[in-house]
Order: sequence, then structure tokens, then C-alpha cells
Amino acid sequence: MKKEILEWIKTIVISVVIAMVITAFVRPTLVKGYSMYPTLSPYNYLIINKIPYMMHEPEKGDIVVFKSHLKTEDGKEKDLIKRVIAVAGDEIEVKDGEVSVNGKILNEPYINGNYTSGEINVKVPEDTIFAMGDNRENSLDSRDERVGFVPLEVVRGKVLVRLYPFSQIGSVD
Repeated sequence: MKKEILEWIKTIVISVVIAMVITAFVRPTLVKGYSMYPTLSPYNYLIINKIPYMMHEPEKGDIVVFKSHLKTEDGKEKDLIKRVIAVAGDEIEVKDGEVSVNGKILNEPYINGNYTSGEINVKVPEDTIFAMGDNRENSLDSRDERVGFVPLEVVRGKVLVRLYPFSQIGSVD
């Protein structure tokens, strides 16, 4: 009986350690709005991978989750999900509905519609990224001063995979 109890304790301890290791590197998140439509929809359940940004900085095109200074109804800081459009040192311009990075107009087949509102011409500061939602007309993102440039230290991770809805399980581009 004593040996069986020790086996149970050992199994529980190993399970807890494995769970802690997994949650240190991956994190689940739920999409709550339409800012990333059509790529992501409300109630998509995602897994965020923290490992890539331990080794390198976010890259253009990555879909990332980051902590913002915006508040939820209960006063907590909101996590936002956006696409990295420009990285430190890049010059980004939004003009006449088009987005240019370093003078080159982006081909953005992933956005909802074909127009990006706003007039911006800025250089992305060191240790930050410029991120926008794919649903440009319904996205609070780096174009808005309430979000602005995203400091690298608040980036929680890269979207790895969609788990729900089941019909869309797989990687997210």
C-alpha cells in the first residue's frame, strides 16, 4: 500500500512539472473581437508560442499577442492580437488607402477589403514593432495613439495554431 501511494505521488508530481513546463512556453487565448477578420474570428481558440521570441524578435507578417494599456470592463489590461507590419528601423506610411514599408507598397491579400484608413508616415523606434489588425476598418492598432508602437517586452508570443472551431484546426497564416 505504501509503495502504491508513493507511485501516485510521483505521478502527480511529474504531471505538475510537465504542466508547468508546457505553460511556460505555450499559452491558450481566445479571440474576442473582429479586428483580425477574416484571418481570425471571434471565439477562435488559439495556442500562443512563447519560444520564438526568446530566440529572436518578431518578424513582419507574424501574428502576435501583446499586452496593451487598454482596459477590460473589470480593469485588467487587454491582450491584443495583431499582425506585425513593420519592425524597428522600418519606415511605414499609410496613404491613400495603401500601406508602404520602406517605400514598398505591401501586398496584403489577408486584409478585409483593400483599403487601410489613416495617414501615417513614421519610423519604427528601436525595441518596438508596428502592428495592425487584418480588418483595418474595425481594428484598434498601432495607427491609434492609444496603442501606438508595441514595445517588444509586452509581446506575449506568436500565434501558433487554431484549435477551435474544429473545422479550422491548424496553423494560422
